[in-house]
Amino acid sequence: MILCVVRLLARFPLAAAHVMGYVLGLWFFLIPNRERRQARINIDLCLPELTRAARRRLVRRCLIENAKTLMEMPGIWLGKPEVLVKRVIGREGRVTPEELLGQGKGLILAAPHIGSWELGIHYLARETPVTALYRPPREEVLENLIKAGRGRGGATLVPTTPQGVKALYRALGRNEMVIILPDQQPRSSKRAGVFAPFFGYPALTMVLINRLAQKTGAPVLFGYSQRLPWAGGYSIHFLPAPEGIGADDPVVAATALNKGVENCVRRCPEQYQWSYKRFSIRPDGGRSPYKQPLT
Repeated sequence: MILCVVRLLARFPLAAAHVMGYVLGLWFFLIPNRERRQARINIDLCLPELTRAARRRLVRRCLIENAKTLMEMPGIWLGKPEVLVKRVIGREGRVTPEELLGQGKGLILAAPHIGSWELGIHYLARETPVTALYRPPREEVLENLIKAGRGRGGATLVPTTPQGVKALYRALGRNEMVIILPDQQPRSSKRAGVFAPFFGYPALTMVLINRLAQKTGAPVLFGYSQRLPWAGGYSIHFLPAPEGIGADDPVVAATALNKGVENCVRRCPEQYQWSYKRFSIRPDGGRSPYKQPLT
């Protein structure tokens, strides 16, 4: 059933996918649901400097943009890579992947869940060899779609397992790019993560990027693919990593990692995946903010 729906959606042009995403996102905003609730909680926690009205407008905009991301994924997974990459009409960044790869130590690209990260992987894989880390979904059909879709663009996918991490080290040893989504909460805080501030609120944060950078000497770069209005294409943005991302202290490194994600999000807040339960595990074992009543 899932495969049939994905194949059907992949037939629609980008503009139609975005119209459907707009309608779906607006429905998510108007009807009480988990996505809206979680987005509202996260935005209230992370952006208290905004007025209440501004935060509600951001909830609406992000639900619409997130729905566009969802609706455009089938076309990216099943589309022709040579056609897809032509949708990228701009690049911006004081530091580029090519410059950092020139150091000969590989490159770790931290790509937060902003805009169309799927298209960003396609685009970069056409430029240079890419190994991308992914967390396998529970549905096998969906996992096969993700692996096949990202693989069509030339990227090598490795799971969040010890074998997958070893593949990242090997890729860096070959002076290649590895892509990691840095804003996913580790499943455990014992070895995979530490607590560090994210928009000033404690969040369980991965330590993998810090370990890779320390052991290989690979530089870290942040990047995201911004969706342009009216199905006008995409723009790829690269931002330098904050100081301390390769620090010996894992909390210092995780704080720098989260700051790098913040820098990206503040440039494009409406396209960030605010509905993700980023703070569900608390440092004191306390109650998740997603289980508390809304104020």
